[in-house]
Amino acid sequence: MENVTLTVEMAVVLGILALTVFLFVTEFFRIDFSAVFIMVLLGLLSQLPGLENLADTRHLFDGFASNAVISIIAVMIIGAGLDKTGLMSKVAAAILKYGGSTEKRIVPIISSTVGVISSFMQNVGAAALFLPVVSRISVRTEIPLSRLLMPMGFCAILGGTLTMVGSSPLILLNDLIQTSNQLLPADQQMRPFGLFSVTPVGASLVVTGILYFMIFGRWVLPRTNTSKAATGQSVGDYMKRLYGLKTDVVEVIVPDGSALLGCAFQDLMEGEHIYVIGSYHKGQKWFAPVVTTQVETPCRLALLGRRKVIEKWASGFDVTVLPRLNIFAEDYAPTNAGVGEIVVPPDSELIGQCAREVRLRGTYGLNLLAIHRGDHTLSLVETEDHTATAIGAEPFRAGDTLVVFSRWEALARVTKDRDFVVVTSNFPMEELRPQKLLWALLFFVISISMILFSDVALALCLFTGAAGMILTQVVRIDEAYEAVSWSTVFLLASLIPLGLAVQNTGTAQWIAQQILTLLDGWPIWALQAGIAVLATVFTLVMSNVGATVLLVPLAVSIAVSIGADPAIFALTVAISTSNSFLIPTHQVNALIMGPAGYKVVDFVKSGGVMTVLFLIVSLFMMNVVFG
Repeated sequence: MENVTLTVEMAVVLGILALTVFLFVTEFFRIDFSAVFIMVLLGLLSQLPGLENLADTRHLFDGFASNAVISIIAVMIIGAGLDKTGLMSKVAAAILKYGGSTEKRIVPIISSTVGVISSFMQNVGAAALFLPVVSRISVRTEIPLSRLLMPMGFCAILGGTLTMVGSSPLILLNDLIQTSNQLLPADQQMRPFGLFSVTPVGASLVVTGILYFMIFGRWVLPRTNTSKAATGQSVGDYMKRLYGLKTDVVEVIVPDGSALLGCAFQDLMEGEHIYVIGSYHKGQKWFAPVVTTQVETPCRLALLGRRKVIEKWASGFDVTVLPRLNIFAEDYAPTNAGVGEIVVPPDSELIGQCAREVRLRGTYGLNLLAIHRGDHTLSLVETEDHTATAIGAEPFRAGDTLVVFSRWEALARVTKDRDFVVVTSNFPMEELRPQKLLWALLFFVISISMILFSDVALALCLFTGAAGMILTQVVRIDEAYEAVSWSTVFLLASLIPLGLAVQNTGTAQWIAQQILTLLDGWPIWALQAGIAVLATVFTLVMSNVGATVLLVPLAVSIAVSIGADPAIFALTVAISTSNSFLIPTHQVNALIMGPAGYKVVDFVKSGGVMTVLFLIVSLFMMNVVFG
């Protein structure tokens, strides 16, 4: 290796690297702004004499148009499109159905699924697609998002080592091997790796990641309290805290031939202090069914009331009370339904009419739970503060606050009605489009097929899918803009000039030279470990592609000089550039940082152990499989 001498430019780059790490770890500024600040600093310093190679100001902002950043934007839009169809809710429901609701069962299911998906598509794409799924699971189970996203994100990165198309460094590896072969004698030529050659190594890494979080997750994962919207509160807690009403959402099974056959929901509600908020009969569901509807058997009912009252009532009619929601689990999950508050304005045409007269359930999809009037609350349930009131027959007055339980989509429609003023604001006012599912799946499959079976640039493949979803109105253009995490975009795009500066000024070569000088004369396994550590360090401060292109030729020459297998040394670089867990400079880590409320120290704490485990397992498995 040609001797590299430390220059002023290299010293400046090393100083900027130290400043970057300091800003990231201390979070003196928000991390995305710190990245922008570093980019601007590079641009300004490059104007000084002797520092021209720090950055080309004509291309300083090219990171915003880079293949990686554009790909992230596209995959976020594709994820939003799939979520709009309700597909991600179904995936979340399936995971909860088969995996239960405990952290120790959910984490391995999510992590292994994402790990497998990221073996054939970019790991940030797999993570972005599952982000809405994990968010919904977090709300449903009340497990903090910070306990779920890091295992998912880390396993998405690890999954990129399962196949030779799972990550950019592995995709590049065979090309770099062919280039290096031109300089090697015939007896030292390296054979290219097959698609699944690295699968044993990658599978071991994914299993290690899952076991790591299952065993040590309780200590290494943070419990970040992100802001909880109304969707994160249980109905019972909300009603008890604000109105002193104790309620639960309960599902019951009414058997065939039950004495309730023919009983109107209205009579059931007024006589038993129970709200019928949903019904299921012969494969059809009704939400907020009309109160005059009669019970047909066999059926299932979703009831809202005190569980002990419902159980007492059910025992008299041979009705089975389920321990948890089953058929209605997804429909009345906090992500899809909850408590809302609506004020009757002075000019409302509904003043003087009651809920039954305006068909509040049938017309608006609203289950009226209570009417808050002045300083007291009217409801069907008797409390210490007031007696039970037939609120369905109570005429509305100007200023009444109607407390309703409804699906969020129904409440969103009411926001457009001038007869009501919806005062609940922190609920998902999203319009689901299940009728667009086939379009969404079509363009998702087109994108994946283009990635796997063509040489078209990744960003173009993904934006083909994103543009197709916008074109077919799976997701509207304004919703597409809202789906993009712009803080993630700015963080990653702003760090790209720093990686280029490390490479273009020769700083990377100088660092590599210093480390290899220290390892001179060490045994083969120590040199391989040194290459792995070097690749790990480089991928934290520059792109994994840049680190791979820089280090593979270096690793091959070192292996040849000491009589080691150059293919294993080259593979060591390509695998180790996925060992990026210490700081949120990797695309996946940047993606999950905001939603989970992670701090950089959280990555240092959890990622530090993962980094060491990665090195140990990957080096061991590479020598077992290819040694």
